[in-house]
This record gives sequence, C-alpha cells and structure tokens, in this order.
Amino acid sequence: MLKVRRSRLYTLWFGWYSRRQFRRYFNSVGVIMQPGVLEMDRSIPVVFYSNHSCWWDGFWSQLCTEEFFHQNLHIIIEYLQLQKHRFFTKVGAFSLDRSRPRSAITTIRYAAELLTAPSKRQNALWIFPQGVIEHVDKRPLFFFKGTAAIVSRVLDSVPSIYVVSVVSRIDYLEEQKPELFLSFREPLLVTPTEFSGTEALTAYMQRMTETHLDELKEKILNRTLDDVKTIVRGRLSINRKTEAFRELRQLVKMKMGIKSRSNS
Repeated sequence: MLKVRRSRLYTLWFGWYSRRQFRRYFNSVGVIMQPGVLEMDRSIPVVFYSNHSCWWDGFWSQLCTEEFFHQNLHIIIEYLQLQKHRFFTKVGAFSLDRSRPRSAITTIRYAAELLTAPSKRQNALWIFPQGVIEHVDKRPLFFFKGTAAIVSRVLDSVPSIYVVSVVSRIDYLEEQKPELFLSFREPLLVTPTEFSGTEALTAYMQRMTETHLDELKEKILNRTLDDVKTIVRGRLSINRKTEAFRELRQLVKMKMGIKSRSNS
C-alpha cells in the first residue's frame, strides 16, 4: 500500500492551490456547521464520513481542515488513483486496493494507527464509504464496512472516537458558476460500550448521510441559507462582469450629463 509521506511545505502549497481552483471554478464555497463540531475534544480522534459525488471531494476536505480544524488530515484514496497522483501522499493520503480484499485489513490497521498516534493536534480521517463517485441524489446509498471497521479497531486502543457526517452538494443558483455547499452534522461520540458492531454503525451512517443530503437539498431549494458561511468567494463570472461594466458606463454617462449641465 501507499502510505502517508507528509510534507509541510507541500501542504501549504496545496492549500493555496486548492483555494485558487475553487475561486476559478465556483461562485462560492459555503459551509453549514452544526453545534458541537468546532467544540470537539481535540485529544479524541475523529472520522469525517461523506457522500462521494464529485471529483472535488479531496480538495474541500483539505480546505475545511485549514479553515476550521487545523488537524492532522488523513484521507483514503483508491490505490490506482493514488499511484497516478502520488503527490497526495504528501498532504495525508494513503491507499486502499479494492482489487485485493486482503489488503483492506492492512489499510484498516494503518488507518487506526494514524488515528491513535500521539500528537498535539487532533488526528482526523476523511473517508468516502461509497467507494466510488455516484450522483448526489442516488438512493439508497451503499456504504462499505471499512469505515466502521476502522472505528472498531481504534476503540481497541483508545476509549472513544468521534464520527461526523459531512455532505456536499453542487448547485447552480443565480450565477453563471455553481455553488459548492458543505454541511457538517453534530459529532457522534462512540465508545466501546455504545459500539454495536460494524454492520449497525455502517447502517447508521448510511441513514444519516441520506437524511443529511435530503436536508441540505431542501435548504437549497427553499433558499433557507442564512446559516451558510462563505469561506471562498469565486472570481467574477461573465454575468457579473457585464453587470459591473453596465453600471460603470451608466455612472460615467450620469457624471458627464451633470458636468455638461453645470457648464451650460
């Protein structure tokens, strides 16, 4: 498997590059954060699990880590993809080879080691249990059991771990460029006494993600977006540039009219 080869310098560069790309391709990136997410005990590891609906998922996990959490970010990427783009290992990525079922055990063990390693920062794993990119409105969702297996193995070493539902949706609203919406649900603290097994936790995460996605969709449809915090504002799109040019031209005409009247 391909393991993490973290580089502080490269992580800084990738953070700058990600923001630049979001400003280029999106009108905005907005985040909804429920109570408790930012108040997590940083000595307890956390798994952020999310739907996998677009190519951008790995990028916004890095963006949110920088903006809100300042954690030790780790993310699982398919072996073949990570082999092509090994630079992601420098920002916390490691591989999972689904073509070799036995390798999953190695990946689960390695993920648990990363989450329980001594650190001044909170150890975090971002994972997409669907395993493949699927349409955001596909129902029902299917989650592999690997995420729950990682939680189970972590609980063999530490007394608790957070699991946090995060969902993403890209939608076009009033602008030429799309909006990226990210929503975080309140953390669930899992302990050995409350852990009911990998199948039960996997089923819980599937239901939570489906409900969470439906809630976000409704908020966007109804434009109830007062609790959205914009963390990246995109560059002006063509329609905004056109509107700005028209306003400037009208202002110039107005000033020229005032000046001609005063001269007469």
